[in-house]
Amino acid sequence: MTAYSILDLSPVNQGSTAGEALHRSRALAQHAEKAGYTRFWMAEHHNMPGIASAATAVALGFVAEGTERIRIGAGGVMLPNHAPLTIAEQFGTLAALYPDRVDLGLGRAPGTDGATMRALRRNPMNAADTFPDDVQELLHYFEPVQPGQTVQAVPGAGLKVPVWLLGSSLYSAQLAAVLGLPFAFASHFAPDHLDQALAIYRERFKPSEYLDAPYAMAAVNVFAADTEHQARVLKTSVEQQFMALRRGTPGPLKPPVEPDQVGSPIERAQVDHALAESAVGTPGQVEAWLRRFIDRTDVDEIIFTGQMFDDKARFKSFDIAADAMRAIAATQVAV
Repeated sequence: MTAYSILDLSPVNQGSTAGEALHRSRALAQHAEKAGYTRFWMAEHHNMPGIASAATAVALGFVAEGTERIRIGAGGVMLPNHAPLTIAEQFGTLAALYPDRVDLGLGRAPGTDGATMRALRRNPMNAADTFPDDVQELLHYFEPVQPGQTVQAVPGAGLKVPVWLLGSSLYSAQLAAVLGLPFAFASHFAPDHLDQALAIYRERFKPSEYLDAPYAMAAVNVFAADTEHQARVLKTSVEQQFMALRRGTPGPLKPPVEPDQVGSPIERAQVDHALAESAVGTPGQVEAWLRRFIDRTDVDEIIFTGQMFDDKARFKSFDIAADAMRAIAATQVAV
C-alpha cells in the first residue's frame, strides 16, 4: 500500500506573523494525525519572509510536543549549511524526547540566496562536493559509540535516527542508492527528473544496514475542494508566491485570487511547469490523478504539500487527499 504524509513549510500569511504560522503548522499536524497521515515533515529555508521553518529542529520540537503518534521530521535539513555533529545533536535530542517518531531528511542545496549562504558560513565552492562525506559522518554519529571514539553526539549516539536523502535532480538518487538509504524526490516544484531519478535509485540500490530494499517517496501538491474552480482558486496563493520568488521579491503567502489574475502568460507557463505534479480539483479528480501518478511512478509513499491561505480549506484539502489514498489502498489490497 502507498503511504501518505505531509510536507509543511509553515507558510506565513500576509498580515500574519511567524509565530502564528508555527501554531497553524502544529494545528495541521494534529489534524493530519487524526486523518491517518504517516509523517509530518518541515523544511529548512532561510531569508524567506513567507516561510517560518528556518530553525527546523526547533519547529519540529514544537509540533512533536503537540502530537502523539505521527512521525515528525525534516524534509529537509540542508546539511552543507551545518556541521554534521550539530545536526546529529539536534535530531538526537528530538529522538531522545520523542522515541521512534523522528526522521531526518537531508538536502545539499542551500535553501536560500547567495548572500544568505555567506551569512550561514556556507562555502559555495565546496559545500556540495563534501556532501557525501558529511552524510556518512552524520550517519556515524547515530551509531553506538565505539571504544576510543573521541567525538560523539550527546544525545544522538546509538539512537539510529532514520536518515533520508532528498533531491530534485539525479545526484541524491545515486547517493541514496549507494548508501542504501530511503530517497525522496522534490517533484512538487522540480518535476523534470522524477521518473529518471526513481529508475536510477531502484536500479543502483545496494542493501544496507538501513534498508533491505529501495524505498522511494515523491512530493506532490494537492489543492482539493468541492468544485474544480474552488481548487484552482486555492492554488493561486502558492502560484503568486512562486512568481514573487522568481521576480526576486519573496514575501508572505497572499490570499487567493481568480486563476486568470495571476501573472503574465509567460509567468503562468513557468509556474504551471514547476507545479506540474499537482492534484487539483474535486475529490474524484484528485483520486483519479493520484491513481495515475502511483501507476506511473510506483512510489512507496507520497508526501503532500499545499500552501493555502485559509486553514479550513487546507484541512479539507488534506482530508480529501487522505480519503483518496485510503480508496486507492483498498484497491491495492484487493489486487
